[in-house]
Amino acid sequence: MSPRCRSCSPVPAELRATATLLERRWTLATIYACASGAARFNEFRQSLPGVSPTTLSERLEQLEAALIVERHLVPGRPPHTEYVLTGHGKQLARAVAGLLEKGTEGERRAL
Repeated sequence: MSPRCRSCSPVPAELRATATLLERRWTLATIYACASGAARFNEFRQSLPGVSPTTLSERLEQLEAALIVERHLVPGRPPHTEYVLTGHGKQLARAVAGLLEKGTEGERRAL
């Protein structure tokens, strides 16, 4: 049994804020979908079966507010919106890919 840590540093507020965003359902999957090529709302819906339009809208808005994705209005007939990862979003996407790789390795070992 280990003694309590008396000299542990508190978890930084930035880490807690990022964790709060990423732990929401569909957030990591939305980042993965964007990194995999989804740009338009309906492309995200196709990549994320089971997500409701309301939840997807909320996640995209939250990711935009957190500067993980950028929203671009594309002119045309009809005009449409596309989402792209920012530099921070690309860093997170690499972390998500690493999580996927670790999960895949774990599944292979379990077989």
